Amino acid sequence: MSTATRRTIRTVIQGAVGLAVALPAIVDASGVPDSLPGVAVAMAVAGGLARVMALPAVEALLDRVGLGLVDGTDAK
Repeated sequence: MSTATRRTIRTVIQGAVGLAVALPAIVDASGVPDSLPGVAVAMAVAGGLARVMALPAVEALLDRVGLGLVDGTDAK
């Protein structure tokens, strides 16, 4: 799996978790202006998850499941 593919998978996971956390707020909001706090929550969670995924311990765990980044090189 190439590094670009792993990065894409990790970004999708981060976005999905952020959206899942904010989904109740977005569903409760009836109009677009009301849903903006929900979108902000989703972005904050996704950003926080990205920071957590960059920690060495989490990176080691992701290496075990094949989603780690191997020093920016493609692993074959």
